[in-house]
Amino acid sequence: MVLNTAALLSVGLLLLLIQGTLAGRGPVNLPIRLSVVNDLSNMTPESYSSSVVEGGVLLGALRRLQETQQDFKFTVKVDSDFGLLLESVNGVSGSEGEQTYWEILSESSGEYSRLDVGIGCYIPKENEHIILKFSNWSRQ
Repeated sequence: MVLNTAALLSVGLLLLLIQGTLAGRGPVNLPIRLSVVNDLSNMTPESYSSSVVEGGVLLGALRRLQETQQDFKFTVKVDSDFGLLLESVNGVSGSEGEQTYWEILSESSGEYSRLDVGIGCYIPKENEHIILKFSNWSRQ
C-alpha cells in the first residue's frame, strides 16, 4: 500500500511538471526597483529596474541588472563569518580604513529598514524598492 501511494505521488508530480512545461510556464520573474545612493558625496541617486526569479535572491537581481545595464556594476567578497558582502557598486568600494560600507535597505511606504541578511540570502518581494546606500560607521 505504501509503495502504491509513493508511486501515485511520483506520477502526479511528474504530470504537474509536464503540464507546466507544456503550458510554457517557466520561472516567474518579479519586478523590483533599485536605487544607488551615496551619502558621502554629492552624487545624484541612480535608479534602476530589475527582476528576480520568484523565490530567488537579491544577488540574482543584481547580476541580471549588471548584464543588462552598462552603467551598473557591482562586486562582492566572501567573508568566512558573514557570507557574501557587497564590496563595490559602480566603482565605489567600501573601506575598513575609511569606515565605509554599502548598506542595503528596503523601502516600503516611506519607511526604510535594513535587511537582516545579505544579498546571497535575501529574497525580494514583487515591486520591492531596494536601496544600496554608501555610508560610514563610527568606531566607538
